[in-house]
Amino acid sequence: MPAQWQIRFDDGHQQRYLPDRQAVLRYVLAVGLKAASPRFEVFRESDPVVLGDGSPGGLVFSLVEIIDLARPGEIDRLRAELSAGQAAQAPGGQP
Repeated sequence: MPAQWQIRFDDGHQQRYLPDRQAVLRYVLAVGLKAASPRFEVFRESDPVVLGDGSPGGLVFSLVEIIDLARPGEIDRLRAELSAGQAAQAPGGQP
């Protein structure tokens, strides 16, 4: 199972779990301008916690990026990354 992604926004009051980076970009671009804050914290699932007895203890997410839509050029950067990712997934595109 591929690693999940998590985004937190509206000063941590809202969070969403998404299946991949492309979904993160689509979501941020779709709701970003309507959100109470333009800042989105992006996390990716990392190695699970292992308890002292060796049993699994749950999921762990590590911060990988802060997306701030108030930053000049940020929306264009996200759109370009999304377009490049979609082109790579299209038939005949690079894997």
